[in-house]
Amino acid sequence: MYLAEILALSAAVCIAMSGMLVSELQGRLPLFDLARLQMLAAFAMTAAASLAVGGWRSVEPWHLGFLAASSLFGIILASTTYFATIYIAGPRTMALLFSLTSPFAVLLGYLFLGETITMRQGGGIALVLAGILLAIGRRPAKGPRRSGAPQRAAWPGIALGVVTALGQALGSLAARPAMAAGVEPFTAMAVRSGLAALFFFLLLLVPLPVFRPAARVEPRSYVFVGGSAFLGVGLGMSLLMAALAHGNVGIVSTLSSMTPVLILPMVWVRTGIVPPAPAWLGAALAVAGTALISLG
Repeated sequence: MYLAEILALSAAVCIAMSGMLVSELQGRLPLFDLARLQMLAAFAMTAAASLAVGGWRSVEPWHLGFLAASSLFGIILASTTYFATIYIAGPRTMALLFSLTSPFAVLLGYLFLGETITMRQGGGIALVLAGILLAIGRRPAKGPRRSGAPQRAAWPGIALGVVTALGQALGSLAARPAMAAGVEPFTAMAVRSGLAALFFFLLLLVPLPVFRPAARVEPRSYVFVGGSAFLGVGLGMSLLMAALAHGNVGIVSTLSSMTPVLILPMVWVRTGIVPPAPAWLGAALAVAGTALISLG
């Protein structure tokens, strides 16, 4: 009876767990090594799924330009800043800032596609902004940080998180014509992640230390990379697609955006530190705002 709702919430849980696994790689795997491995794993998973459902037949040559632009903004840019935000500010802050994707998508639709913004959606945007300011605008507690505790929301990390949400919104906007033309979702993701993987591997040719691969990677790090890619792109995306196929788009979008709330108990279990009350209230406001935008 509530199949779509259960699937959407499960997708949000998977995305939250993926972010937690990425946070475990801080200090173990350089940023661009993580991006290369993640995109390679994402391409392998989504390409296999596309083959299984025969999705490659849905792609026409003119779709590739839109999907390439979507890959540039939504994956190459957004995934790099996504990982950097988790490394700098922690998965909780990244999950919260990711809520800005919906307001950005509404604003971009208004600016470039002539779409209207309803009063309800405007209220939703205000709630998302209020929730983020409440949750990450508080002063960090003084004193030494406990080992394993989440990092304070440093301003560079916040800025990168905002760029991530904007990149995701731009990526969705760029992909919209191809998706409206009937491109199968797994195939679209395979094209986007495949182009991103190629880009990150080509960066190895750039003679700069930041792009140089790590001399040694612990086998455990590969487990975290594979697990985060499977949960975030493989299983998470599959559950979300299934939810959209069986339920109302607005309700599914709202429930699948529960990540900022769901990640808080995960941080609590991982660090042993209870997230402060403003973090819970801010996350709830961000989800409520997303609900108003999605259902407006």
